[in-house]
Amino acid sequence: MAVAVAPWGRQWEEARALGRAVRMLQRLEEQCSDPRLSLSPPSLRDLLPRTAQLLREVASAQRAAGRGGPGGPGGSRDFLLVYLANLEAKSRQLGALLPPRGRRSANDELFRAGSSLRRQLAKLAIIFSHMHAELHALFPGGKYCGHVYQLTKAPAHIFWREHCGARCVLPWAEFESLLGTCHPVEPGCTALALRTTIDLTCSGHVSIFEFDVFTRLFQPWPTLLKNWQLLAVNHPGYMAFLTYDEVQERLQACRDKPGSYLYPDGKNHNPDLTELDQAEAQQRIHVSEEQLQLYWAMDSTFELCKICAESNKDVKIEPCGHLLCSRCLAAWQHSDSQTCPFCRCKIKGWEAVSIYEFHGQATAEDSEDGSDQEGRELELEQAPVLAPQLPPRPDLPPRKPRNAQPKVRLLKGSSPPAALGPQDPAPA
Repeated sequence: MAVAVAPWGRQWEEARALGRAVRMLQRLEEQCSDPRLSLSPPSLRDLLPRTAQLLREVASAQRAAGRGGPGGPGGSRDFLLVYLANLEAKSRQLGALLPPRGRRSANDELFRAGSSLRRQLAKLAIIFSHMHAELHALFPGGKYCGHVYQLTKAPAHIFWREHCGARCVLPWAEFESLLGTCHPVEPGCTALALRTTIDLTCSGHVSIFEFDVFTRLFQPWPTLLKNWQLLAVNHPGYMAFLTYDEVQERLQACRDKPGSYLYPDGKNHNPDLTELDQAEAQQRIHVSEEQLQLYWAMDSTFELCKICAESNKDVKIEPCGHLLCSRCLAAWQHSDSQTCPFCRCKIKGWEAVSIYEFHGQATAEDSEDGSDQEGRELELEQAPVLAPQLPPRPDLPPRKPRNAQPKVRLLKGSSPPAALGPQDPAPA
């Protein structure tokens, strides 16, 4: 009987912990009455009520899901256990810095640039900002999605899912061991610095959201830790846990010095980053002969943007991998839409791509000659991630290509894969 009620007991404890966290944030909000706390982003007066509201939504969604929600090690309950314990610890630290409830003005030392109290306050404000972003990413609208969270960079996503499965959080020691299977971590100070960089919320754990942020900052994947060391550990301009006002003040003092735009320490020489300036081998998207004929029959070409039907595709949306032209992407995002226009996946970034024009004539008759046209492929600077097939857009009439020749560069030497659909979510 005890075994049967154990899940309900855990659910009750989770609900209590969520309610306790909300009440603690409300008390902190009352302590943030000093108007100076809202001047420099991230603003605690804004973050605290937003985090409390999101926790209420999480509690409501968890009650609705009951025992039917995603569970298992590293799932929603494990994440909330770590998150709420960390939130309580950081809230106590913040409460000790802020003036007691009922007292309107804070200690002036708390806002003096360079003071120890100011440094502690800035670090806690940024940690609270990271914690809100993490909770919003894994519980959008209060509903858990960590088991299906899509990392922005495809190699990072593959690594996490192959090594961590559906888990969304794991202890630092386990994560460090897993990362070492492909990116060895030097023990000692280097490992400690890496933990400080990745563990944004300072919880002693790594979430899939924190790993996503790290891999986006220090891509590409093959040289991930080398990039991190050169751009963060050894770079003279790297500073962590600074508010907007502190960054502005630091830059202002160095505005007339050479290199100050790039290096906030104001030094007159640039660090050596030549190791990062190495062109990667181009990846390729394979296009079958059948697919080429399909585009030609539509009086179109693969590289033509399927939204405006005027410009060539030159950007790839991440993480879904759909292609379009930069002008259409800018117009789409300017309309306050942050999801892919094709599949409605959230846009987490984009990469520039180039599609090379075909040199020479290719016809249906030529395609039947296996000696010359067998195994064609379309060459891009970066290969999009596999995305689901989508139907054609009847509302966009086909436009004639600007040149008479089909503008794809066909290369020999590989067997053709399955054809793409007319809306061309490109294969990896």
